[in-house]
Amino acid sequence: MNHTTAQDKWRAVAAATGPADRAAAEAGVRLAYRAAGLAEPSRVLWAASPLAAVALVRGLTDPGRSVRDEVRTRPWAEERRRLHDALGPAGWAAHWQATGAGLWDLTRALAERIRAGVTEEVGAEGEAGEAAEGAGEVAGEARGDREATAVRLVLLDAVLGQHDAAWLAAFDGRGERLTGLAAVAEHAGWWWPYEDVAVVCERPLELHRDEAGRLDRGDGPALAYADGFALHAWRGMPVAADFLAGLAGLTPERIRAEENAELRRVMLEHYGYDRYLAESGARHEHRDETGVLWRVELADDEDVVMVEVVNSTPEPDGSHRTYWLRVPPATRTAREGVAWTFGLSAEAYEPLVQT
Repeated sequence: MNHTTAQDKWRAVAAATGPADRAAAEAGVRLAYRAAGLAEPSRVLWAASPLAAVALVRGLTDPGRSVRDEVRTRPWAEERRRLHDALGPAGWAAHWQATGAGLWDLTRALAERIRAGVTEEVGAEGEAGEAAEGAGEVAGEARGDREATAVRLVLLDAVLGQHDAAWLAAFDGRGERLTGLAAVAEHAGWWWPYEDVAVVCERPLELHRDEAGRLDRGDGPALAYADGFALHAWRGMPVAADFLAGLAGLTPERIRAEENAELRRVMLEHYGYDRYLAESGARHEHRDETGVLWRVELADDEDVVMVEVVNSTPEPDGSHRTYWLRVPPATRTAREGVAWTFGLSAEAYEPLVQT
């Protein structure tokens, strides 16, 4: 298989949604064990999501030790070393660029978000339970820390299945010891290999991304599993479900009241900058190389003054984010406003590099 075909194949695997092919995935699990020189697991259990899989693993009474190193880490390391030796440093670098590199950032970012989402969800459930039990604040925090640590340790035992697509693209068709791993990845989601049992989770039912590959959806979860575990995001930025639900009823007043600059930016992008300025009665007051100063005069309150700035660092899709910085009402120039956000006077604000 040529480089382009392999990359396209594994890009599709990484983005695959819908029910797993359980028979094919289980065959891959057993093959991966045999290729590692291990006895096949006595049981293969299924979970609806990574969150459910973590709960299932933690509830197992005697799964045996994790065999992730034997099943995944060592075969991959040996295949990488073999391929590196065969191609040489420059050849390996070129091969990686042509196969896995284009998938690496996307799959790594998604895996990190899933890990964070699972940890946060378990933490939220723990906080709710402690509140119901009337636990003390300090004791509750300690239990929450221990719970988060335990969950992270379980997540470290996971083989990422379809989200290992970058490496599988690089090794496609080259390593027989990786055939079982590839089969699981093609037909299921994350999985946990232990001596006596393997836990495999389903793929997501929905995946929504922007043109740069970031999780992105304004009217629902960007990543959703059958059991309700979901991640919400706007152009890659994690947001709460209730925040997205509130976007439909946005008003200029609600946008102005938001103190978080990132969330305010999301609101403005969803509402529309031109619409916001028109409906707010905003007045363009000053412009310089740092940004544009806008003022909204309110009859019953102090003026709302904001500096419109454009991030000079481009996004993955080549666009540049616009931010609105709330500054004191007495601000008269854009430079003065931007300087104020750094705790400086306009005269002292001389950035070496604009970011």
